[in-house]
Amino acid sequence: MADALRLGCSAIGFTIYPGSEYCFDQMNELRELAQEAKAAGLVVIVWSYPRGPMLDKAGETAVDICAYAAHMAAECGAHIIKVKPPTDVLSLPAAKAVYQEQKIDVSSMEARIRHVVQSTFAGRRIVIFSGGEHASTEALLDTIKGIHAGGGFGSIIGRNTFQRPREEALALLASITGIFKG
Repeated sequence: MADALRLGCSAIGFTIYPGSEYCFDQMNELRELAQEAKAAGLVVIVWSYPRGPMLDKAGETAVDICAYAAHMAAECGAHIIKVKPPTDVLSLPAAKAVYQEQKIDVSSMEARIRHVVQSTFAGRRIVIFSGGEHASTEALLDTIKGIHAGGGFGSIIGRNTFQRPREEALALLASITGIFKG
């Protein structure tokens, strides 16, 4: 923390991997760092990416798992949380039963984003979504529209712009900006 303050930083960043064999150690370390950062007046940013031996590739972006990852980041002290956009997959059988019983809507990107944001203390944290793998312009803009409509604070879309020709990338960024300006 002393180095962050000496360098004039306004925030600290930390990555956790819920589901990994190290997740509880990571969460404990994050919790301690978050307390220190907050005492120093710094913002806490957390990248929360589910991984591990109990999750297959579909489980890493399943809506129940993404909501859990965002919630755990909030529980550990994050002000700003970055997660992957959730799919309509429900990874855990127990979660699937609860989602169905409680009629939790996961039918659209907007609904899934809203659910993930809601999992961060009823939306009291800033949730930003990763841009994911390279996608078509139409698919990416559909995701961005869902993020915006669902209450997400944005999307970090690096490779989805820098892997395009310059003019195409600039047009894409203008379209995304237009969505968030609404």
